[in-house]
Amino acid sequence: MSQYLYIGLMLVGIYGLLSQKNIIKLILSLNILELGLNLFIISTGYSGGNKAPIIVLGNEGGYVDPLPQAIVLTAIVIGLGVTAVALMLARNIYKKYGTYEIDEIRGDDDD
Repeated sequence: MSQYLYIGLMLVGIYGLLSQKNIIKLILSLNILELGLNLFIISTGYSGGNKAPIIVLGNEGGYVDPLPQAIVLTAIVIGLGVTAVALMLARNIYKKYGTYEIDEIRGDDDD
């Protein structure tokens, strides 16, 4: 049931990417999409009642799959790097154009 919530979170992020014209809001939407995707991947590896994937003497039975956890850990690091670069680019765009609005940067006139 919680996987539907994570899919909804991803859809909110996609909607934000498609509907926003502000660079900061686009970066925030990308982070929301990434968060939903990471939570969804983690939830696929979970199975109720199983133990952590640590093998000790006398610990028999089912284990939770550790691969999604490793993938999400890598995705978090990559996402942090992408966010840092995007914010640096946004700052440089603001220094050059004085705005975060994509329409004003492009010079589109809706008059």
